[in-house]
Amino acid sequence: MIGKLKGVIDSYGEDFIILDVSGVGYLVNCSARTLQELPRAGEPATLSIETHVREDQIRLFGFLTDGEREWFRLLQTVQGVGAKVALAVLGTLKPADLAAAIAMRDKAMVARAPGVGPKVAERIVTELKDKAPAYADVDPALARLSGALDEKRTPQPVADAVSALVNLGYPAPQAAAAVAAATRGAGEAAEVKTLIRLGLKELSR
Repeated sequence: MIGKLKGVIDSYGEDFIILDVSGVGYLVNCSARTLQELPRAGEPATLSIETHVREDQIRLFGFLTDGEREWFRLLQTVQGVGAKVALAVLGTLKPADLAAAIAMRDKAMVARAPGVGPKVAERIVTELKDKAPAYADVDPALARLSGALDEKRTPQPVADAVSALVNLGYPAPQAAAAVAAATRGAGEAAEVKTLIRLGLKELSR
């Protein structure tokens, strides 16, 4: 099995590159975000590789980091998520943002990926909620906020502060992480305005 390839980018396709490794051109499927971050044709590149072997074909999937490859594998443990959907998710969300979305059970954020409907997004955040922290540095305080809107267990001031930051234009995972950090310092009994002020301070760092 191929785990890593190091070579020169020969050419780009719509959703793949041809990577020239010592004269052999490997067709490597990549997410849209990975394609955007790779260098131009003719320049060197190194990719972590996931190899899929089928009866009629061998497909290579390339990632910028080993961690992203692990997310690709993890996503495919969810019912209804194959390689195409997993690549779409990783092409839309960075691993850290995906981990935060799962920790917060933010189905809407996951559903932004092309081809990911509400039901698949629901399964991703539900089935991976206990696995995500092992694949990314997710703040435990953020994880405790998970499911806040659905389960009604988060103190109202905390939920209101997150909502206020979202209304100001901050993405939900970042807003929740900021309020989680603010809550650690001020306590869950802190007033909404205090949590908003401290949350904004966190976001400005």
